[in-house]
Amino acid sequence: MHQYTQFYIDGQWVDPVTPKTLEVINPATEETCAVISIGSEADVDKAVAAARRAFESYGYSPRQQRVELLEACVAVYQKRFNDIAAAISEEMGAPKSLAVTAQAGTGLGHLKEAARVLKNFEFEEDLGQHRVFKEPIGVCGLITPWNWPVNQIGCKVAPALAVGCTMILKPSEVAPLSAYVWTQIIEEAGVPAGVFNMVNGDGPGVGTALSKHPGVDMMSFTGSTRAGTLVAQNAAPTVKRVAQELGGKSPNIVLDDADLEKAVTQGVMHMYVNTGQSCNAPSRMLVPRAKLEQAEAIARAATEKVVVGNPASDETTMGPVVSELQFNKIQDLIQKGIDEGAKLVVGGTGRPEGLEKGYFVKPTVFSGVNNEMTIAREEIFGPVLVLIPYDSEEEAIRIANDTPYGLAGYVQSGDIDHARQVASRIRAGNVHINGASGGFNVPFGGYKQSGNGREWGHHGFTDFLEIKAVEGYAA
Repeated sequence: MHQYTQFYIDGQWVDPVTPKTLEVINPATEETCAVISIGSEADVDKAVAAARRAFESYGYSPRQQRVELLEACVAVYQKRFNDIAAAISEEMGAPKSLAVTAQAGTGLGHLKEAARVLKNFEFEEDLGQHRVFKEPIGVCGLITPWNWPVNQIGCKVAPALAVGCTMILKPSEVAPLSAYVWTQIIEEAGVPAGVFNMVNGDGPGVGTALSKHPGVDMMSFTGSTRAGTLVAQNAAPTVKRVAQELGGKSPNIVLDDADLEKAVTQGVMHMYVNTGQSCNAPSRMLVPRAKLEQAEAIARAATEKVVVGNPASDETTMGPVVSELQFNKIQDLIQKGIDEGAKLVVGGTGRPEGLEKGYFVKPTVFSGVNNEMTIAREEIFGPVLVLIPYDSEEEAIRIANDTPYGLAGYVQSGDIDHARQVASRIRAGNVHINGASGGFNVPFGGYKQSGNGREWGHHGFTDFLEIKAVEGYAA
């Protein structure tokens, strides 16, 4: 069992000001796999002070120094790659194959992309006799979730380091193990003391203290919309910038000219990646009403091929959900779907057969769903897909946009021009045509209650920069 009871502040591993611990539960076994410390406002004060001191030099460091620092992080990360993957699998139940091929790879991808972008990023722009500078915003509070833990750490820490910011990371207390490995990587790579700090804790404690701290210049938060609004409220009195990547209830429009077998199968399997615990999961599949029964049969067949079980097994394609809290929430929402009259195509309440322990959920498909049902409105954050029939393309677009969220959308069509036309009308930050996915250079973020700002690549630098205009610079 891991004992991760220290925080990383000012280049040192230190004990919390007030000792308080929390057990971390392995969701596949329901057993304690680690003990961490829970921080307080006093720990945040220490970390912010260290970050402010470090910013006095790091905020003005040469570009090449920061490029070399990111490249050093890449080198150490590659050495610790398997440790990152193992930590993710243990803390949040990702199958070994997913932890290695996707989860761990995202952290490395963001570091490499930030180094690439930084080499040619334009921090200055001349407008006649005047010059506009893009400068690091200062000290950043970073709050990251448990579902793609290293991805979200990487897409915040890498650009912040690149542009010259200093930071305090609060990883999820539900899945903090990979954050410890990340912090060890930062330390070994030689990131200067105080530039990167890590304090474990919960939202009401460390999260609130960071959000309202007058020494923090901006907050970058990924998590639920409910928690994101609290971060913004706490940040408001100090008028700090708040970047948010929040929830989603993403539509997947299968157009009448799509290859139904391919489109439905692809949408179903995408839904089950990471056990449905992705904010951009295609959780609402819209299909022509005349093809609904066919879609149900295809979805059932695809779901029956999913292998739920031990994340360490090479055969497993879907692991547990992250916690008992999530398990119970998902069970309640599946039952809600049944109670509200949706047709249960496959899955349902309870654990899959043969799994008596662990937070395993049956991959579930509902059909005959209308967009007013709870399972069509709420973000379930589990392996639950709803099939919604539509009678016309206009109706499909209207249903797709009839949500408080706007993180992602999906369009399936046999005609690329047709798909592009429909994609242009989806109110979401990322729209995927025929299963395409973006690279680390493509901006990620949402409309409406899915957040604001953008992460990843060149666009991901923006939230960490202030704009300064110096008039008469060339006079």
